[in-house]
Amino acid sequence: MRLDDFDYDLPQSLIAQTPCEPRDAARLLVLSRAGGRLAHRRFRDLTEYLAPGDVLVLNDTRVIPARLYGARRREGGPDAGGGGDSSAGVPEIKVEVLLLKRLADKSWETLVRPGRRLKAGDAIVFGGGELLAHVADKTEAGGRVLEFEYEGVFEEILHRLGQMPLPPYITAPLKDQERYQTVYSRYEGSAAAPTAGLHFTPGLLEEIAGRGVKIVYLTLHVGLGTFRPVQAEEIEEHQMHSEFYTVAAAAAAAINAARRAGKRVFAVGTTAIRTLETVAADTGEIAPGSGWTSIFIYPGYRFKAVDALITNFHLPKSTLLMLVSAFTGRELILAAYREAIARGYRFFSFGDAMLIL
Repeated sequence: MRLDDFDYDLPQSLIAQTPCEPRDAARLLVLSRAGGRLAHRRFRDLTEYLAPGDVLVLNDTRVIPARLYGARRREGGPDAGGGGDSSAGVPEIKVEVLLLKRLADKSWETLVRPGRRLKAGDAIVFGGGELLAHVADKTEAGGRVLEFEYEGVFEEILHRLGQMPLPPYITAPLKDQERYQTVYSRYEGSAAAPTAGLHFTPGLLEEIAGRGVKIVYLTLHVGLGTFRPVQAEEIEEHQMHSEFYTVAAAAAAAINAARRAGKRVFAVGTTAIRTLETVAADTGEIAPGSGWTSIFIYPGYRFKAVDALITNFHLPKSTLLMLVSAFTGRELILAAYREAIARGYRFFSFGDAMLIL
């Protein structure tokens, strides 16, 4: 299939700049795959579509303050400034670093801007020297491997110096950093939030559980796949970046028991559905475990483990739009998007939600 098959026109005014308050007041477009029927609800109405014994699967990853701002320091040579004094090194170019994946104790895969001006051996200084990074290598995806130097605990330094990595289409300041975390986030490691889960409140989760719905958690740390655009004109040629997941034995057992009982599995977000489809056998049986997944789901894929999907509205030509097109049907999902645009739904990370049944 061609990349242009997943394009659509979106007015700039419909890109949500701030989160909905309260969380569960967001709009919910309910799409039935059987017949293509649409219903316009609020997210808190989700309880009406869940039945006792169903399983709701949530991704409990937590976003780290993964965006760092520093300056390049090149020792010696004509770029060092100060007449080439190699003893002091001169901060020169402002550098933005986005942490993507921890490779070792002090080694990270990152996206760096301006990447073309950073060479192996260059140093980046953050926080007046509290944190230092050396450029070790390039990555296949055009990023950089950085080796960090610091004293103390890296996570504590990161929380002092780092910023929440909001997507570039969000330009409004985020007043409360917790609004880019789900209320059930637990394990730090993501460079972006699993945004479908941002609509849940503790009260809504309690109400869902009170109706006899089993709530289970898995973890997938969101990485480069969220930020990397599809460049290939034929989407089958696109390569996904690997992301780390964990599915606990108790979560797998609960999902398998529900499926054996003829109950439905609701995946909250594309991260949850990608994880489940990674660990599912052809029979739909879920295997517990941890590992790396680079699964790429696009039309033609046969889903094994998920019956319903809760998701936000996704960017044109994105792998996320390809995934929901695989789950729903490309023509049906694009028709639903056109209806959402006509009715003024809010799009992307802080936008409204869809329930696809």
